[in-house]
Amino acid sequence: MSKPTTPKMPLRLTSAIQPHAWGSSTLLADFLGQPNRDGRPQAELWIGAHPLLPSQAILTDGPQPLDQWIRRSPEAVLGRAVAERFGPELPFLLKVLAVAAPLSIQCHPDREQAREGFAREERLGVPRDAPQRNYRDQNHKPELIVALSRYTALKGLRPVEQTVAYLRALESPLLAPAIAALAQHGEAGLKDFFSILMFLAKAEQTQVAARAAQVARAHDASDLAWNWVLRLHDRYPDDVGVLSPLYLNLVVLEPGQALFLPAGELHAYLEGLGVEIMANSDNVLRGGLTPKHVDVPELLRVLTFRCEAPCVLAPRAQRDGVSVYTTPAEEFELGVLRLAPPVSHGVDETHGIEILLVLEGRARIVAHDETLDLGRGAAVLVPATAGSYRLEGEARVARARVPRQ
Repeated sequence: MSKPTTPKMPLRLTSAIQPHAWGSSTLLADFLGQPNRDGRPQAELWIGAHPLLPSQAILTDGPQPLDQWIRRSPEAVLGRAVAERFGPELPFLLKVLAVAAPLSIQCHPDREQAREGFAREERLGVPRDAPQRNYRDQNHKPELIVALSRYTALKGLRPVEQTVAYLRALESPLLAPAIAALAQHGEAGLKDFFSILMFLAKAEQTQVAARAAQVARAHDASDLAWNWVLRLHDRYPDDVGVLSPLYLNLVVLEPGQALFLPAGELHAYLEGLGVEIMANSDNVLRGGLTPKHVDVPELLRVLTFRCEAPCVLAPRAQRDGVSVYTTPAEEFELGVLRLAPPVSHGVDETHGIEILLVLEGRARIVAHDETLDLGRGAAVLVPATAGSYRLEGEARVARARVPRQ
């Protein structure tokens, strides 16, 4: 195989869409300016080098899967510092999520749990694409979601007293042991509380979910927790996950606001359009509201059982004109550039790999006297060899990269 070219120019990326059932038939199509001809749900636009669905880098000798191109020329594409820290792979994955129906209740393992779980399933001979597989790679998956529209999510466990008050309103004998675990032990009873819920028999889950919907109908619709109980029951009438808005924090993000999701934290995305960046992993442990595999013992092993108020993030302005969402993740940093004539944005030649995504408006990227015109939804890879470049136009552009040490 011939050695891949290492261009000095930013490169357009073409990326594929995951058509999960919770996706929207319109949100991604509108964002990309591309008609959704078959009307099927479009859920996730993957922009990156995950081997399951890598983007294609448009080179002069034709499109190349980004993961393969990086493996063949890691230092030229990633930059020496990134290649030395993470090896021959892009350490982050950028996505655009179009959520028309709730995603599953889920959490992600930390790095040690992912490595141990992956090795265990390899020893057991579980195929990596098997529906019952929990660990599809050895990486952890911290993630950041930034709202592009009003975006609703569940994140982390509510204060115990709130959960107890909500659940007592259901007056369900089936929930008495779970409520007692919290009322008697407080935060120390969270694991027992959640275990009791998750191990209810299917008929008991149906009964509890029906009771929750009945009580929710009698409450003021302005209480979003009860409102979402009804909406979840309409979709999952036999799933105790219908109760999740009563024990998880309900967060409504306005455009530009963000949430960081660490390992072990229970969460779910309910509605909206957002841009997401994460460590390059596909490890998900589910806890309900899904027809997919749910492994309760493994979920209980990975979850962190603590009550914590959700921290809504806003980007912080930096000296280079970029506003950055600050997180503890070592694999990724997401910034936003606001371009407006006559001001342009210049980047020196010391950067590592970057991916730029136009969130709104139109932009131009200029490097070595060549120009790429970019509309909304366009994604560009800036390899380390590209050196300095300049962004112009009237646009808002997301910039994904590895944080500098």
